[in-house]
Amino acid sequence: MPDRRPEVRLGEYESAELGPDQLTAHDLDRLYALQARGCLTLTTARAGWRLKAEATVGVLTLDRVRLVIRPKFAIPGEQLMAWLAYALHTAVPAAARRWSTSPDGYADLVAAALLEECEMLLREGLRRDYVPRQSLEPVLRGRLDVAAQVTRRFGQLDQLHVRTFDREADIWDNRTLGTALKAALSLTTDSRLARGLHDAADAFPRPGTPAAALRALERTQYTRLNARYRPAHTWARLLLRGGGVTDLLTDDGTTAGGLLLAMPALWEAVVRRLATEAAVPRGGRPVPSNGGTGITVRGDLGSTSTFRPDLLLSLPAPGTDQHALLPIDAKYKRYDRHGVSAGDIHQLLTYSAGYTPADAPSAVIVHPQPGEFVRRTLRIGSPQRGLGVIHVLGIDTHAPPEQASAWIRAALP
Repeated sequence: MPDRRPEVRLGEYESAELGPDQLTAHDLDRLYALQARGCLTLTTARAGWRLKAEATVGVLTLDRVRLVIRPKFAIPGEQLMAWLAYALHTAVPAAARRWSTSPDGYADLVAAALLEECEMLLREGLRRDYVPRQSLEPVLRGRLDVAAQVTRRFGQLDQLHVRTFDREADIWDNRTLGTALKAALSLTTDSRLARGLHDAADAFPRPGTPAAALRALERTQYTRLNARYRPAHTWARLLLRGGGVTDLLTDDGTTAGGLLLAMPALWEAVVRRLATEAAVPRGGRPVPSNGGTGITVRGDLGSTSTFRPDLLLSLPAPGTDQHALLPIDAKYKRYDRHGVSAGDIHQLLTYSAGYTPADAPSAVIVHPQPGEFVRRTLRIGSPQRGLGVIHVLGIDTHAPPEQASAWIRAALP
């Protein structure tokens, strides 16, 4: 059944007041765990509690209330699913184009996207595979379990302990989807969507626990036999993790009843794909920025620390047959309204000094720019010499991702 808890609605970076009786001790534990991850801020107020959302959107179902955090800053609601699907390397489902009809937006649409993919799998027929079974049969099927027959039947032959391999749909490819469909039921408030999720869940094999389903998804290898499951598994993984392109919530049970997307993590994934696709036609490619290619700090107190840009591109140097490195960092910040912070300038100068030629140090910041594409160049220098150039690229989040990638291709130095 759809969730009927009272709703508290707020936007990204907005605050809301909660009464002292609206949060239980269990809720406080979950909210403080989220606060430790930078998802929100919870403080005491005169009339109870003040909750402020950070760069996080989605739904969190608490014991007595339901928090709905809608996108406010950079990516409009009707575009959020398109950018999310782009970051996850999956097609935008038809359900994701109906943002305005969904009262809970992101959470309902992710559930609808999962349902759409699962219904398509049901129409095509669920995949079956050989599953080992042990059973007691009146006739010999498969292979006789000699040890069990001798120790349990003591030579009697009226019933035989056998081992068989039967083709069944009760495999983890299907079971994970049944688990995700059940989890999605706790998030939706739309009765039609809830009925669809319930009916689809009944058609899949018995669900397991979310933790077991996630472990199975991480082990899944895709071949021609199960490649058609990849989109459904992508949305299932998102739901079972609690939201986001990486794990957002802790692993001690707080993932249940929530679907929260960390917008900085989404933006990093978007920028990595945008810049990679922009570089390939120019003969470039991404290279790892960890291990032997990382910038490390040694000799200080404690363990060795590392500086790693979000993306490191290898691009052909103009007029030569050599390649040069270009560090790129994604910043989910209001650089459409104010200047680049000193901390980010220091960070990008470190990247440029560590990766780019000494005679032309440069780096790139990519930030969301609602409504237009913007490029500006920061030149950092001292009275003695130039220290580096930082290219600040603002990506129009109202535009399709393909258009943004083409613009980056032209804007990259």
